[in-house]
Amino acid sequence: MRASRLLSVLLLLQTRGRLTAREMAAELEVSVRTVYRDLDALAEAGVPVLAERGATGGYELLAGYRTRLTGLTSDEADSLLFAGLPDAAAELGFGAVVAAAELKLLAALPAEACERALRVRELFHLDAPGWFRAAEPVPLLAEVAGAVWGRRRIRITYLRWRAPRRVVRELEPLGVVLKSGTWYVVAAACPGDGRADIADAPPAETPETPETAEAFEASVRVYRVARILGLEAMPETFERPERFDLAAYWEQWTARYEAGVYRGTATVRLSPEGRRMVPFRLAPAVARAVEQTAGDPDADGWVRAELPIESVRHARGDLLVLGPELEVLDPPELRAAMADAVAGLTAFYGPPAC
Repeated sequence: MRASRLLSVLLLLQTRGRLTAREMAAELEVSVRTVYRDLDALAEAGVPVLAERGATGGYELLAGYRTRLTGLTSDEADSLLFAGLPDAAAELGFGAVVAAAELKLLAALPAEACERALRVRELFHLDAPGWFRAAEPVPLLAEVAGAVWGRRRIRITYLRWRAPRRVVRELEPLGVVLKSGTWYVVAAACPGDGRADIADAPPAETPETPETAEAFEASVRVYRVARILGLEAMPETFERPERFDLAAYWEQWTARYEAGVYRGTATVRLSPEGRRMVPFRLAPAVARAVEQTAGDPDADGWVRAELPIESVRHARGDLLVLGPELEVLDPPELRAAMADAVAGLTAFYGPPAC
């Protein structure tokens, strides 16, 4: 462990240049005292570490010195995919491993290439969560990711939207997905899980046939990690089907999810301001539908459009955010619900003052 940390200190100095002990301690998540001990150990081993006191001082390597001890461990090599996603890597429990892998990669580059790589990091930043949303607490994410990585079956206690709310599932986790700041795990039900609402997955040793492939696909579900209340890693491992493509499954699942959520259609009129507000206030699928179905503007600039709705209740709440910039024309029950909501607001706040 200490040898790995000493190498990390050395690579930090090689790739970043002059650093204070406090900066290195923050980067490596250790105490300043530990950094001082590591610097002394490097000096004793013959590494030319120079120290400069003062407000602008710090530690740096002798000009021209470079180490070639940059071999990646298996864990570091496995974590390279997360090199540009430090926050996601930390949530998954790979933060320190990714940081070490990144340092080794930068140290292995020629000086000019290393400088360009660091420049890219200064110029581009990925912020995954959506606007006006706090990140969900996901205390069990690292355990879920560990089970995915180790191909280990898990037993979870899960909080669903519908009754019964709290259920227990035995799963074979196939992958994790980060969508707009929300973590999901894609998993197949373990054979013999006893779920009444899905088919059992075929045992790993069963030769694949169209019937077993269909059963496996029917057993795969998406679970929101924040709604996992408890998790137990089971002793059994499983074979991840080679045919399973996580990215392709997610694309298909999201398309089915959107199609399943929006069960109806509404006809509306939108003012020029309302149409401008749609992409910022309504769901992307609704915004796309407005752009695709909007007719020609009338004399006042208003347009008619068709948009998908989940239900009258949900649509009323969604569409009220546009206020007087949107008028519902159809269906009648949604128009009536909007009118009732407006009448209720008027009654609550009273008529405007004269």
